[in-house]
Amino acid sequence: MHKVEINSIKQLTHNVRRYRLARPEGYTFEAGQATEMALDLEGWRDKKRPFTFAGLAEQEDLEFVIKSYDDHDGVTHRLGTFEPGQTLLLDDPWETIPYHGPGTFIAGGAGITPFLALLRRQQKDGKLDGHRLIFSNSYEKDIILRDELEAMEGLECLFTVTNEKGDGLLNERIDDDFIKAHVPDKSGYFYLCGPDPMTEAIKKALVAQGADPGKVEIAN
Repeated sequence: MHKVEINSIKQLTHNVRRYRLARPEGYTFEAGQATEMALDLEGWRDKKRPFTFAGLAEQEDLEFVIKSYDDHDGVTHRLGTFEPGQTLLLDDPWETIPYHGPGTFIAGGAGITPFLALLRRQQKDGKLDGHRLIFSNSYEKDIILRDELEAMEGLECLFTVTNEKGDGLLNERIDDDFIKAHVPDKSGYFYLCGPDPMTEAIKKALVAQGADPGKVEIAN
């Protein structure tokens, strides 16, 4: 495990923060990879949790976008009390979702995090054309980095919220009917991340409507 210092913390939504960490010497990763993180506190160093890199490999620091689950005293809740200068423990990178090319990214809530580096990579390389993002949240206030995502040239964004009617947003769950209405072309690649029941149901609906199961990737 690598001991790293928190350089900065920024509040993105009411329960999501962006952490920028000092990069260990020689530490490399690729878009779509994740690592396991632990809190550098007594009694917490063996409680490792997986988090996806949100930044690009060439950035000087390591960027993570992490939602705090404050309904119990777990790793993310405790991490939410940390301040710059405190330290975390990082493992080596591993792949959480492979990228095959342009396609449709479907995310639920914090499930957007594995897609951030992948989309940023394509944006940086000028290859975002043909990419589409469908992003579901409970409330409009939960949408992570909405302004950045909407500003990505070449990325088509479709936002839906399930527990309220947001201005200019869909108010629909991503189910069979949603897929029929909003994903007419099933020929490309699909990348899914969110709660397991959600991603499994979406994959089932996509395949039933003609998608190639070999082209539907679910983030680990």
